[in-house]
Amino acid sequence: MAATTENSAENAPPENPVDRLRESFNRLSGQQKIGLAIAIAAIISIIVGFMLWNQQPDFKVLFSNLNEKDGGNIIASLEQQNIPHRLSNSGAIMVPGERVHEVRLKLASEGLPRGGMIGFELMENQKFGISQFAEQVNYQRGLEGELARTIMSIGAVQSARVHLAIPKPSVFVREEQKPTASVMLNMYPGRSLDSAQVAGITHLISSSVPQLQSANVSILDQNGTLLSTLKSKLTEAGLDATQLKYVRELESSISGRIEAILKPVLGPDNFKVQIAADIDFSQSEQTAETFRPNATPDSGSIRSQQSNETASVSSPAGGVPGALTNQPPAPATAPLTAPAAGAAATPTPATNIPGRIDAAGVTAPLNAAGQPINTSKNSTINYEIDRTIRHTKQGMGAIRRLTAAVVVNHRKEIDAKTGKEVNKALADNEMKQINDLVREAMGFSQDRGDSISVANAPFTMADKTDNALPLWKDPENIAYAKELLQYALIAMVIAFLYFKIIQPTLKTMFPPPETEEDRLTAEGVAGAAGHVKVLGEDGEEEDIVQIDHYAAKVQKARDFAQADSKAVANIIKDWIGANAS
Repeated sequence: MAATTENSAENAPPENPVDRLRESFNRLSGQQKIGLAIAIAAIISIIVGFMLWNQQPDFKVLFSNLNEKDGGNIIASLEQQNIPHRLSNSGAIMVPGERVHEVRLKLASEGLPRGGMIGFELMENQKFGISQFAEQVNYQRGLEGELARTIMSIGAVQSARVHLAIPKPSVFVREEQKPTASVMLNMYPGRSLDSAQVAGITHLISSSVPQLQSANVSILDQNGTLLSTLKSKLTEAGLDATQLKYVRELESSISGRIEAILKPVLGPDNFKVQIAADIDFSQSEQTAETFRPNATPDSGSIRSQQSNETASVSSPAGGVPGALTNQPPAPATAPLTAPAAGAAATPTPATNIPGRIDAAGVTAPLNAAGQPINTSKNSTINYEIDRTIRHTKQGMGAIRRLTAAVVVNHRKEIDAKTGKEVNKALADNEMKQINDLVREAMGFSQDRGDSISVANAPFTMADKTDNALPLWKDPENIAYAKELLQYALIAMVIAFLYFKIIQPTLKTMFPPPETEEDRLTAEGVAGAAGHVKVLGEDGEEEDIVQIDHYAAKVQKARDFAQADSKAVANIIKDWIGANAS
């Protein structure tokens, strides 16, 4: 009994937790100790790595497709501001996603990226005493850079270069030359410029350079194709994108009016409308001059009138021959000093005086009845001509002809006999109403030659094919699945290390407490055991416990029979019944 007390005192666990842990760790073998250390280190490494991976910022692209100079300047600025960054395999600069817009604004305040072009900032650092020629060259370089930057803001343009040829101004008009411009565009793969964009670039450059005409701007792409003649060629061929857009808008407008009036009557999916418009884009001018018949002179307007009347009298030679006739006449005397005859003192119209003539403003005496008299009277009257001039200019975009095609679905009704849904054609009066509605909505004109076709036919329901990507092909689902797979792998590794290495090791280090059944079994085994005295290496006798395994098994069967006698009896009954049969 004393030996048992001593053994129980020796086997009692130590009270200090550290000593207890050290004692439990010493129970392990060398291989178990190494495995436990490796498993604990692996779990700690996985947890720490997972935490660091979650704390790592999500990097997004800040700038891409940069030249070496701009890239170096941006990286230097990011390092100066202590902003974390990295370079992708494609050469793009990446920063944390939540700071992308902030960093872009900061770099924009510094003028980065410059896009490899030098703008008007070249004029900020002008040296004192620079020549006028160098100043003009710097101004031209800055203008070219600014224009290239503006053109590069177009989505389809990857890079651009602008060359300006600005001649020196001359005081002589004959020697004056107009400036010209050449533009080289490098487009993104798979993108191109339409005629409107080319015209926009042309007008942009011509408006930025004084006296530069649009015809003097040449635009090329990276393949050497001349783009500046694209619009003129399309216009000459009669293919104008603006005209085609106008036709589509007109057809869409007419179709929308028809759909708006038919939708409340037939339903949204029970009809289809198509409109074809024939538009006349030709321009014509007409000038007409019309002359009406001459009107009567009384009602006509006099434009000019001229009258000419002449009269002359031929008098023969008279008087006394000799020198006296050739002398000048005597001076005339006033009537007060030398009164004349009564006929001469009181003037009267020449026409009332016998022996005188008064015609065409000429008054002359008739010295003899046989004197000749010559008279002439002419009158010319010009009337206005009745004339009408009409100038007519026909506007472009007139509608020559409209064609409308409308198909109406059959009405769905429930059959009274079968109770199933059947398609039934519309009545003639309903089709006439639909035809009239379409006619009024489209603005039908018989003089113009418009035509309408309204048909009633059952619609074939097409199979609805889902064009959406499958779940396993959706990029968002793929990214989500990859993230879940990472978590699952980490959880599997930790579970494997715990259940296969750590948990068995912990069971060895901290065995479960001994139960009453285990104690009875141990006592039975101890009772079946024998003690053998042997001689040790140091010459002392050692007491070795020898266990009889058969006796231990018998003792365990006895203990089980005592604990559950009914189960043992049933087992024995089954054995006996099997042997009896």
